[in-house]
Amino acid sequence: MGEERVNVPTEASRASFTRSLLQDVQALEYMLKHEWFETDTIRIGAEQEMCIVDRKTLKPAPKNMAVLEKLKDHPWATTEIARFNLECNLSPQTFTGNALRLMETENRYQLEVIAAAAKTQNAQLVLTGILPTLRKFDLDISNLTPKPRYRALIEAIGAQVKSERGFELRLTGIDELFIRHDTPLMEACNTSFQVHLQVTPQTFAPLYNISQAITAPVLALAANSPLVFGKRLWHESRIALFQQALDVRTTQDHMRQPEPRVSFGTQWLDESILEIYKEDIARYRVLLGDQIDEASLETVARREIPKLRALQIHNGTVYRWNRPCYGISDNGMPHLRIENRVIPAGPTVLDQMSNAAFWLGAMMGMAHEYKDIREQMSFADVKDNFVKAAQFGIDTQLTWFKNRKVSSCDLILHELLPLARNGLKMRGIVQEDIDRYLGVIEERARVHQNGARWLLKSFTKLGTEVNQDEGLTIITSAMIKNQLSERPVHEWPMPDAKDLKDYRPVGLRVEEFMETDLFTVQEDDLIDLVADLMDWRKLRYVPVEDKNGHLVGLITTRKMLRYYTRKDRPDAPEGQYVTVKDLMIPHPKTIDPQATIKQAMKTMRGEKMGCLPVVKDDELVGIITEMDFLRVSGRLIERLK
Repeated sequence: MGEERVNVPTEASRASFTRSLLQDVQALEYMLKHEWFETDTIRIGAEQEMCIVDRKTLKPAPKNMAVLEKLKDHPWATTEIARFNLECNLSPQTFTGNALRLMETENRYQLEVIAAAAKTQNAQLVLTGILPTLRKFDLDISNLTPKPRYRALIEAIGAQVKSERGFELRLTGIDELFIRHDTPLMEACNTSFQVHLQVTPQTFAPLYNISQAITAPVLALAANSPLVFGKRLWHESRIALFQQALDVRTTQDHMRQPEPRVSFGTQWLDESILEIYKEDIARYRVLLGDQIDEASLETVARREIPKLRALQIHNGTVYRWNRPCYGISDNGMPHLRIENRVIPAGPTVLDQMSNAAFWLGAMMGMAHEYKDIREQMSFADVKDNFVKAAQFGIDTQLTWFKNRKVSSCDLILHELLPLARNGLKMRGIVQEDIDRYLGVIEERARVHQNGARWLLKSFTKLGTEVNQDEGLTIITSAMIKNQLSERPVHEWPMPDAKDLKDYRPVGLRVEEFMETDLFTVQEDDLIDLVADLMDWRKLRYVPVEDKNGHLVGLITTRKMLRYYTRKDRPDAPEGQYVTVKDLMIPHPKTIDPQATIKQAMKTMRGEKMGCLPVVKDDELVGIITEMDFLRVSGRLIERLK
C-alpha cells in the first residue's frame, strides 16, 4: 500500500533519515544472522490495480476519492497515484491447498464491491495494463490523487530532473511515440497485478535469481499493454514507459552508466537480500523521508521486532521489477517476500490468476530442479530476454539454458509448464485448481493469443473502419464486456464496430482527432512541387512551415486551382508566382490541440475554412479538415439506422 507519512526531506532531515536508514540495514543484518525470521509458513498475496472510466465515454474518470468514500468500511481498498486509478489488496494465503482459488474468489468479491461503488459515480472499472482510451492530457498534474505522499513523490522526482526538456518518452513498435511531459505522472499509465511470494532468508537469493530468470517468459505470455495514446508500441509498453516516466538521467560526454530508478538489476544475487538493499542505498539518493521515531538497533537490542520504516520508505522509491520486501506477519514474526511487478492488470481475473499461478508454480518447480540457476544461463541473457519479452511479447525468441534459442511459446509449453505443475503439486495445491489456471496458460500459448496480441489485432482491424478515437473506445467497450463474461483472453473474438451503440465524440479534443502524419512544404519550394505533392498524396491542404517547424502559411486546392487557371493571363499577378511564398495564405487561422472538436467546428464554420492547422507553442503539431468531421458524422448517422 505504500507509506502514507512521507515528505520531501531538507538537507538536515535527509541526514537524519539516512542515519535511520543505515541503522535499519544493520538491524536487518543482525536479525538475519540470528535467524529471527519466519520459516515454517509460506504465504502468497497480490495487489490489484485498476482503471476507472466514465460509463458513457469510457474515458478516464478522475473519481477515485469519491469511490473510496463509498468504500470507507473496506480497508483493503486504497488509492493509486492518479485520480482515475484504484488499488485493492488481497489477503495473504498460506501457499497450499485451495490458496489460489481463495485469492481468485476474494479478487472477484473486491472488484464487485468497487464496481458497485463506482456505479454510483457513473463510472466503471477496467482491468488492463494501459487503458486504450487514456490521453496525454489525462496525465496533467490536476489528476494527481490529493494525498501528501503522492505530491511529495512527484516533487522529489521532479527536483532531480536536470534537463530543461523535463521527462521524455520514446518508444518504437509498429508506430513511434516521442513526446515530452512536464511531470513524472506519466507512470500513472501503468496498472498491474503484483504478486507476492514469501520466502525464507536461506532461499531468498536462489529464488530471487530464479524469479529474474523466468521474468521474460512470464512477461511474454502475460503481455497486455501494446497501445499508448493510440500508438502501437511494445507488447508490454509498461516496462519502458515506467522506466522513462521516472528517468531523471541526462546524456553526458563521458560513458558513465547510472542505473534508472526503475530497473531490472545489474547482476545475480549471491547470498542475501542485504545485497539489494545495500546496492539501492549506495546507488540511489534518498527521495522521500520522514521523522523516524523508532531506533531500530535499540529495538533489536530489546529483542523486539523493528518496523524498519526508513528502509521501507526508501525501498518504495526504487522500482525493481522483482522487488525485495520486508514485513511483519500477524503472528508478530518478521518475514521476507519477493514481489513480482511485471504482470499487467487484466485482461480478466482468471487471466491474472493464471499468470500468478504460472509464476508461483515455475518458481517452486525451478527451485526443486535447479539448485543454482546461475549455472544454466548468464545474467546478460536474462536481462536481454526481459527487454525482448517486453518488446515482442508472445512472439519473443528467448536465449535459454546453455545458450539455446527457443520461442517463448515452445519454452512454456514443453519446459516451464511441466515445472510449474510440479511446483504447485509440491506445495499441495489442489489438482482441480492447477488444471484450471495452468490450463489457461497452456491454451494461450497454443493459440498464440494473449492480451497484447488481441489488442494489436483489434486496433489494426478497426483502423480500417473507424477513426482512431472511436476504435479505441470500441476496444475498451469490448474489453469490459469480455471481462464481465470472464472468458479468458485467448477465447476473445475480434471487436466489431457495430458493437458500440452509444459512441459520444462531443468532448473529444483536437489532439485526439487531428492528423499528425503531415506532408509540409517551405516558403522557397516550387509551386510545381506542391502541385505534384497534392496530386500524389491526394491532399487538399498543405501547411507551410519554416526550418524550425513553425507554421507560416497554408496552401489550399482552391489557391492552386486559381493559380493554374490564371497564371497564363498577361494581366494576372499569378504569372509572376514561382515559389510557395508567392501563393500561400500567410499566417492562417489555427487552433490549439487542447480545444474540443466542437470549438474547431465552430471556428471552421465562422471563418468559412475547410481546414485548421493545429499549433502548440508556435509549433505545427497536426491538422484537421472537413473530411475528418464528415467521417465522424457519417458514423453517427449510420448508428441511427
